[in-house]
Amino acid sequence: MTTEHAPRPTLSVGGLDTELSDRLNDGLIAYNNATAGADAAETLSVKITDADGQVAGGLTGWTWGGLFDIELVWVREDCRGDGWGRRIMAAAEAEAVRRGCDRAIVSSFTFQAPGFYERQGFTEFGRNGGLPGDHAKVHLRKTLTG
Repeated sequence: MTTEHAPRPTLSVGGLDTELSDRLNDGLIAYNNATAGADAAETLSVKITDADGQVAGGLTGWTWGGLFDIELVWVREDCRGDGWGRRIMAAAEAEAVRRGCDRAIVSSFTFQAPGFYERQGFTEFGRNGGLPGDHAKVHLRKTLTG
């Protein structure tokens, strides 16, 4: 008697794999929504464009279950110091509150902008050290109010 077996899974390692990222994201979202009983996450973005229509800065993140998770924030060097970072954060937080969020989180390397986030009302709740140059990744949170 012969028993046929399904092919065994294989393992591969590589660089950017958008198909894999999309599949992992879809699988985790389905699991998270079913387990937590929350609606699907929604992406959130704020963009600054200059007079030529070029991106001068912005923010990306997502909202889900009352949480606003800030993923990326950047302002082009020639636009820094003009209050754009503060305006980006205020606009994003207002939209997050409109969506029902009552808290926000963000992470920043010590050589980036933890001080900026603290000036916006965030407080540090964790730190992962051991990065080159004695740097660390700083995790911050903030309570949002409407």
